[in-house]
Amino acid sequence: MKPVSKYRLNKRHIARALGISAERDERIAAALTRVGVPEARERSHGFESLARIVVGQQVSTRAAEAITARLVATLDGRLEPRSIAASGVDTLRGAGLSRQKVTYLKSLADAVLTGDLPLDELPLMSDDEVLDRITAVHGFGVWSAQMYLMFSLGRTDIWPVGDLAVRVGFGRLMGLSSRPTPGETGQLAEPFTPYRSSLALLCWHYYANVPAE
Repeated sequence: MKPVSKYRLNKRHIARALGISAERDERIAAALTRVGVPEARERSHGFESLARIVVGQQVSTRAAEAITARLVATLDGRLEPRSIAASGVDTLRGAGLSRQKVTYLKSLADAVLTGDLPLDELPLMSDDEVLDRITAVHGFGVWSAQMYLMFSLGRTDIWPVGDLAVRVGFGRLMGLSSRPTPGETGQLAEPFTPYRSSLALLCWHYYANVPAE
C-alpha cells in the first residue's frame, strides 16, 4: 500500500513540535540538548505493517526481523491477507511464530478480507476511530493500535502510556524520583498536547541513550 498522503509525523514536524515543547518546559529543552532530536520512524500503511506489529510482540527487534524474513520467504515474498489465510498453521509456525501469533495473523487477515478492518479508510478516520477498528481485531491491543497510528498513519498526538520505555524515559528526562504510572504519565504530559507523538519519540530516544543515574 502507498504511503499516507500528507504524513505529518515527519522530521520537520518532530523538530518543530519538540521545539515548542521545550519552550513550555525547560526539562524538555535540557533533554534535547543532551540527546538531540530523534529520527522519524515512518512505515508503510497497510497489512504488512500490521502483520509486523504482531510478529514483533514480546520479542526483540532482531528476533522480530529474523522471524519476519522467514515468514516472507515461507509465503513466497507475499505477506498479504490471502497468503496468510491460505497457509496452514504448521506452515506459519515453521517460520518461527508461536501458535498464538498465528491465530492473531489469521484474525488480522480475516478482518481485512471481510472488510471489518477497511485499511483504505483508516487514513480518513479520527484517532479514536482507528483505535476502535484495530483493537477490535483479536490480538491487537491499544499499544499495537497506537504504534500503527504513529508510524504508519503519522498521527501527531499519540501518547502510549502503556509502553514501559516511554514511561521510564519520560520519568528520567522529567527528573522524577520514581517511574510514573500510566495514569501519572498521561496527566503529566497533558501540557504537551497536541505534540505528544514527538514527545514519545524523545522518551524512547532518551531511554536508549541516557542510562539511569
